[in-house]
Amino acid sequence: MSEAPDEGAATRDDDAQRRLVRERYADIATDDSRSGCCDGTDESDDGCCDDSIGTDSEQLGYSSDDTESVADGADLGLGCGNPKAIADLEAGETVLDLGSGAGFDCFLAAEEVGAEGRVIGVDMTPEMVEKARDNVAKNDAPNVEFRLGEIEHLPVADECVDVVISNCVINLSPAKGQVFAEAFRALVPGGRLAVSDVVLTASLPDSVRRDPDSLTACIAGASTVETIEQLLADAGFVDIEIAPKDDSAAFISEWDDQRDLSEYVVAATIEARRPTTE
Repeated sequence: MSEAPDEGAATRDDDAQRRLVRERYADIATDDSRSGCCDGTDESDDGCCDDSIGTDSEQLGYSSDDTESVADGADLGLGCGNPKAIADLEAGETVLDLGSGAGFDCFLAAEEVGAEGRVIGVDMTPEMVEKARDNVAKNDAPNVEFRLGEIEHLPVADECVDVVISNCVINLSPAKGQVFAEAFRALVPGGRLAVSDVVLTASLPDSVRRDPDSLTACIAGASTVETIEQLLADAGFVDIEIAPKDDSAAFISEWDDQRDLSEYVVAATIEARRPTTE
């Protein structure tokens, strides 16, 4: 993989960046046509599966059992991987999902941790939180709750969760170092981070880097592997492992009709651990 400068969205005002992201995902949350149509069953020309931000979940690494176990309305096809697959969740654990959207990964995590476990989803978009809360009853998941908040300022106590997961959301933040610091704060000693996200592999053209749609579609805010490793280490994490997924080019190349974005970013799994003693 070639090295590339970490350009991301550094020149964009942070508040404006958050507003763009919030507006985009509010529109997605309130678009009823998206519910269930990105599960590989809708082949219409005008459905949400043709939106550059939606991806068939089985392409992302979810099994058919995963997609069938969650009620319609939670899986919006917005991720770039399957964090549950790398989280090694155990019964009774508490899980925190950063940028939880309509709750798909939260409900899958709830199945893994069981009735004695707990899952907390945090999202900054009120419409998404409302949609996710509606989905709690649909999925009979009393051990799942959703909170409105920014991932840079998590609405959780110190050392209260065993695992932090996230799916293609941290790249959207203009303050990724603060996100990792907050995740570290929320984890118990020995707790772990299991994230699916995109990483930058080549310098983005200005036309992509400054395009609001590219930002909200998980492209313009991506950072290099080296930058993410440094940010995680600065936050205090150890056992950092970032593994790019070359096969993700198959779905990333479909995210934009005008250019092949797989030339610039690749999906990756990001794992790290808070030390047991500090």
